[in-house]
Amino acid sequence: MEKGLFTVGFLIISNIFMTLAWYGHLKMEELGWLKKAGIFTIILISWCLVFFEYCFQVPANRMGFKGNGGPFSLFQLKVIQEVVTLTVFVVFARFAFKNIQLSVNHLYAAICLVMAVYFVFRK
Repeated sequence: MEKGLFTVGFLIISNIFMTLAWYGHLKMEELGWLKKAGIFTIILISWCLVFFEYCFQVPANRMGFKGNGGPFSLFQLKVIQEVVTLTVFVVFARFAFKNIQLSVNHLYAAICLVMAVYFVFRK
């Protein structure tokens, strides 16, 4: 169980870095110097953030994979990853972009994700 908790924790940390790398620059453009930065500069900044994403993502998958003594199958790891990714993204979007509105369709999508987790863990 401990490996499972570490795996999920590392995936959460990894996805925070990933979300910042992929979408953070859209919000950070409000900063004066970044607004003037070209796409190459934005890509370099994103690559720096993605380095830290991989520092947590790779160990999470290695530690969590059944083939390495972890508790999760490959498909379970992937579904956990997708749920964590979307959860981190929604939290980021709600806090960073105050004008983003969630609709009932977003709720339905979240229910589908929960069902995906249910089915991938079902014996």
